[in-house]
Amino acid sequence: MAVSVSILSIITALHLIAFVLAIGAERRRSPAKVVPDKYDERTYCVYGSDASTVYGLVAFGLLLISQAVVNGVTRCLCFGRGLVTGTYTICATLFFILSWISFLGAEACLLAGSARNAYHTKYRGSFFAKDLSCATLRKGVFAAGAALTLFSLVGSILYYWAHSRADTGGWEKHQNEGLGMTTSSFPSQPQHQNSEFQKV
Repeated sequence: MAVSVSILSIITALHLIAFVLAIGAERRRSPAKVVPDKYDERTYCVYGSDASTVYGLVAFGLLLISQAVVNGVTRCLCFGRGLVTGTYTICATLFFILSWISFLGAEACLLAGSARNAYHTKYRGSFFAKDLSCATLRKGVFAAGAALTLFSLVGSILYYWAHSRADTGGWEKHQNEGLGMTTSSFPSQPQHQNSEFQKV
């Protein structure tokens, strides 16, 4: 199986868009502040925009699609055709593990960050209490997802390249086999027949 430029373009584009969205989610984390209720002695949390949750979920989906494309083309390393044993097969296995570990880590960060960012605390306690804090997403969760997305991109590209080099394409190698020059088994025509055809 040869390396397909279109497959590489799809993988790279999806990963990079997911990376940009993860960075955007980190920058747009929902802020919160404690505000006293006008009608009773309780306080509540007022939250900002939920754009970070949307960015995180979209990045999660794009990364999932990219991983599905890579493993669909290579048949997840396990269910495809036989690979030539050697350096490329070892590299394909190592990069396969790297891509999956970084993919799962990135997806966990993006999903957990989106869920935590979407969680809004309503009431926090008495109006006379001090130093109240609202539940917000900790800084760096989406940034970690963005970094792992880049690792997943590198791992996926290298895995696809190594798998393409190690793929036999369904054919087995045999020693000392090939096409050789052979002589024709048809009898040669006499020279006088050709001369007769030229006369006619």
